[in-house]
Amino acid sequence: MTQQPPERADPGYVDLQVNGYGGIDFNSDALTDEGLHDACKRLRADGVGRILATVITEELPVMCHRLSRLAALRDNDELACDVIAGFHIEGPFINESPGYRGAHPVDAIRPTDMDAAKRLLDAASGLARLVTLAPERDQGLQVTRYLARHGVIVAAGHCDPAMDELSAACDAGLTLFTHLGNGCPMQMHRHDNIIQRVLSMADRLMLCFIADGVHVPLFALTNYLRCAGIDRCIVVTDAIAAAGLGPGQYRLSRWKITVGDDLAARAPDGSHLVGSAMTMPQNAANLLTKMGLRAADVKRLLVDNPARLLRRP
Repeated sequence: MTQQPPERADPGYVDLQVNGYGGIDFNSDALTDEGLHDACKRLRADGVGRILATVITEELPVMCHRLSRLAALRDNDELACDVIAGFHIEGPFINESPGYRGAHPVDAIRPTDMDAAKRLLDAASGLARLVTLAPERDQGLQVTRYLARHGVIVAAGHCDPAMDELSAACDAGLTLFTHLGNGCPMQMHRHDNIIQRVLSMADRLMLCFIADGVHVPLFALTNYLRCAGIDRCIVVTDAIAAAGLGPGQYRLSRWKITVGDDLAARAPDGSHLVGSAMTMPQNAANLLTKMGLRAADVKRLLVDNPARLLRRP
């Protein structure tokens, strides 16, 4: 008998990377209170209990404006307060090299600095829960230490730190890796690459994956989960506004995006991925029916492990 996705449990699916949902882009300067409410309503209808609303790389004043607006809109809506556990700030402190930067605009990427980090946290009004950065772009790991001291989960992503840099970042407070297998070039050294380095440190890092079958082929995801262990892994959607709506043309911040039948979001020229239109129930179905995971393990990946991470002081 075919297994069904886990029934919604309190708090339901917990998604650490949601750029938008149900036609609503969280990175739009035209985001309204009604739009945010509708997105949260759609998320809850799809069994999602809690999310981190994700703001991606842009010029620093733009990111600060978007964070402060999200915070204000959330605070004025009871449902949004219940659904949005906080914010995931993805960038702008990432690796600017082609492949590693992914869909993040190169003109807005910058090395870390304390003033910029403080401005982003201030704009988020205490709701910054997770920051994705490149450890090799954090001189002296000052920002990593600062964020960790202030209770922010620090994730590496869109990065290419050497083994010693990655280990030092863990010592400084790095605890997570954002969408492993993505935010890196299609072609890398066959052994010494960011995926292998991170897998070798799975005892120190929690690893996030996108389980749409496109960002990471499901056979490769099977290997990664076996290597790291289910208890060290988390599944996210990296959802954009198209999530829950299907193929078509959409936007994410400055990007015009095409979503195909595979529900992966791509730049107009098809050169790279720009998030996903998958929902958590669809990811759960992939894990169950296409990868053959047990329902209890799927629940750990989509509910228990991310919820445990968010509970950390």
